[in-house]
Amino acid sequence: MKIGYRTIKTAIGTPVAVLIAQLLGISNFISAGILTILSIQPSRKRSVLSAWHRFFACIIASVYSFLLFELFGYNPFVLGIMLIVFIPTTVFFKITPGIATSSVITLNLFSTGSISYSFLFEQYLLIIVGLGVGLLVNLYMPSYDKELKVSQQKVEHCFQVILNEIALYIRDNNSNWDGKEIAQSEVILDEASDLVKLDRENHMLRSKHPYYDYFVMRTKQLEQLRKMLPLVTKLPKTNSISLRIASFFEKLADVVHPGNTAALYLQELHQLKEDFNQVELPRTREEFETRANMFRLLLEIENYLLIKKKFKKSDVSKK
Repeated sequence: MKIGYRTIKTAIGTPVAVLIAQLLGISNFISAGILTILSIQPSRKRSVLSAWHRFFACIIASVYSFLLFELFGYNPFVLGIMLIVFIPTTVFFKITPGIATSSVITLNLFSTGSISYSFLFEQYLLIIVGLGVGLLVNLYMPSYDKELKVSQQKVEHCFQVILNEIALYIRDNNSNWDGKEIAQSEVILDEASDLVKLDRENHMLRSKHPYYDYFVMRTKQLEQLRKMLPLVTKLPKTNSISLRIASFFEKLADVVHPGNTAALYLQELHQLKEDFNQVELPRTREEFETRANMFRLLLEIENYLLIKKKFKKSDVSKK
């Protein structure tokens, strides 16, 4: 069983918060550990936002508790009234993540039977210690570069297989491929996109992420590959243009990498389209439909390459 970073942070932060609260002489020192547990988040950005939401909510809850309990008594009915007033307030201020944390402070105040200013001050110290320790341990976040690099390699391998299998089908009518790489690519891209989002939240001052555009580009290209598959099945197997398209797919499979050499293959595709236009016009309905499907396929291949061309500056030097 793999132990995650959040588990380790919780295991470190909770006893530290309790110890600090004990050293400060806070009576409800256990609550400091509870506040720390509630404030551990999967990213720095979420941690900072969570700390602010919880701190603001705790302050509001302590004020409401002090006023309502002192005015109307310390009984469960008043506690319910307090929550009826407090929860809509957190919704109004958009700090609902702080409801659970502030409930700890509310119950601490409710349990006293009489709120003194010194005890109220203790609760504020409790909030600072619990949330502060949680925020500090959350400052360390692991780098996801290694995982993203692996995802990049996996999705490129899947694309290579897809392109080669398309070429095999066009050339030899090979239909043994089960298409699993399509589904695998989708899963890899979804997971990688979530990881990129999380990594971006860990670098709050960095506006761009080195892998963000890459996985967006591959997601769009995967959609183009999906569009190509039904068109490929309708190509004539002995047509010279079809065989050239098969060779073109094999070339594309060989150059699936993070670099951008799309300009070269767009030139070759342009020549292929020119040759296609020189082919004798169709005479039958079947020939017309075949020609239309072939033209659509060439357009989808072009869109596939244009997506890559827009991804980054070309690696092909202009002569």
